[in-house]
Amino acid sequence: MTGTTTGPTTGPPPRPVTPGPGLRGPAADGPSRRGTEFFLLLVAVLLSVSGYLTVGLTLHGAPPPDTLRYAAGLGALALLAHGAVRLTAPYADPLLLPIAVLLNGMGLVLIHRLDQETPHDQAAGSQLVWSTAGAALFILVVLLVRDHRVLRRYTFLSVAAALTLMVLPVFFPPVNGARIWIRFGGFSFQPAEFAKVLLAVFFAGHLAAGLAVLRDSGRKVWGVRLPTGRALGPVAAVWLLSVGVLVLERDLGTSLLFFGLFVVMLYVATGWTGWITVGLLLAGAGAWAVGRLEPHVHARVTDWLHPLASIEAGEGSSQLAQSLFAFASGGLFGTGLGAGHSVLIGFAAKSDFILATAGEELGWAGLAALFVLYGLLVERGFRCGLALEDPFGRLLATGLASIVALQVFVIAGGVTGLIPLTGMAMPFLAQGGSSVVTNWVIVALLIRLSDSARRQAPALAEADR
Repeated sequence: MTGTTTGPTTGPPPRPVTPGPGLRGPAADGPSRRGTEFFLLLVAVLLSVSGYLTVGLTLHGAPPPDTLRYAAGLGALALLAHGAVRLTAPYADPLLLPIAVLLNGMGLVLIHRLDQETPHDQAAGSQLVWSTAGAALFILVVLLVRDHRVLRRYTFLSVAAALTLMVLPVFFPPVNGARIWIRFGGFSFQPAEFAKVLLAVFFAGHLAAGLAVLRDSGRKVWGVRLPTGRALGPVAAVWLLSVGVLVLERDLGTSLLFFGLFVVMLYVATGWTGWITVGLLLAGAGAWAVGRLEPHVHARVTDWLHPLASIEAGEGSSQLAQSLFAFASGGLFGTGLGAGHSVLIGFAAKSDFILATAGEELGWAGLAALFVLYGLLVERGFRCGLALEDPFGRLLATGLASIVALQVFVIAGGVTGLIPLTGMAMPFLAQGGSSVVTNWVIVALLIRLSDSARRQAPALAEADR
């Protein structure tokens, strides 16, 4: 009788790795699927150019004179981004980049369509410039960040930079009642957009460093184990400071985003579902208090509760009422690109209420398609987080995907009357240079994280045999 003897082992047995579809490693999956990505990019560019042509044909009976320039510009951005991914992240998720290109392209179409109604306020050109800058930064991030774990070294530098960016607008004049912009000359940007990515890096780095303490220390209160102040204190302090600054600046939408990001990442780090309940209760209490004490927010809550009050008083339609009218006018399949009247919403039609134009001219079917794209983007981010073994990468992927999910929920809920309106930009669709650049950075980091996830899966599976 032959056999082998083994000594005692220490530690828990390795858990089996079952890579999900789309995240298997190259040894298990064979092709890197960059050809699939290229085909989907081609479809994304063609759909965007078709929308651009439709706007011109509807409004003027002829294609826009700059159609070829638009097609060439969007196609070049997509091709360069694809080349960077193919060169440095060949096993990245093939859906992420095409979704970003299609959303960005449709955003340019919608802004161009609204420009036709506001000849004194043209925004499509500057949005294309910002989109180019965002794609360039995407390429730079993909080329330079070859291993996402490098970002963990900059945990505290990230939080310092994020807090600095959030404080800077205090020293600049308010815009529409909020101090969220930095303006000098003809240039302006919104620092909190960049700060949210930096805070995601900080939360991921700090929580990953103290996972054992977060999960096993502290005492239970109402079924929730509260970590010690030493473990949770720095994260909570940074979150409270950032939210406090944003409340002073009246940037309540971003405050809600940061709060949601904090709760989601804390839940992922600890695995305690009680944090979700605590987060919802605190969010509800905070919204109630701010809604009663802050006049600007109180006016928005009142408008949300009574969207037709201004019409009944003979003062005309509010922005929210016009947004609801636009959705109703669009019906199931929409009026068609260029055939709507959502420009009646006013100054925020291209930014906060861009979704109303999509709802009116693309209908509920078009809105559903847009939400499916956002849902896929978020789902691929969460899937990437589940596949990664290192805690920092798992938390960072989840945090970045949560930023997109929370932002879409807050904006879509506001313009459809589900929740009170908060001033934020719909990712990739809305006018806003800071927003589009930041979202390209988020996609770049998810590309890098998904490449790492698919590379490590087969090695881990082999080690578990």
